Amino acid sequence: VQLQASGGGLAQAGGSLRLSCSASGRTSRSYVMGWFRQAPGKEREFVAAIDWSGGIIRYAESVKGRFTISRGNVKNTMYLQMNSLKPEDTAVYYCAADDRWLPTTWTYWGQGTQVTVSS
Repeated sequence: VQLQASGGGLAQAGGSLRLSCSASGRTSRSYVMGWFRQAPGKEREFVAAIDWSGGIIRYAESVKGRFTISRGNVKNTMYLQMNSLKPEDTAVYYCAADDRWLPTTWTYWGQGTQVTVSS
């Protein structure tokens, strides 16, 4: 399974960006999908995850109420709508997928997309 993330860029504080992630390869089955981010000098951290059907969603406390994760109509696509962006949201954002719900180690990873929020 190959994951492709897109949609990063530059935004001002208070602005919005929308990230997309699509899977290719062995996509006949649905996967749990998630977003992670890594800021310079920091460890990669969990942002949000959505289950196979989109019925269960989990967010990091730092993004609750500002970010919305959703699945697309095409199987194994997902989005991250980021509103009320803050400078501390600046990071490389990665999408990930797995057969399991919130595994300790996710199996599939996409390349990162840079999000930069200016104050």
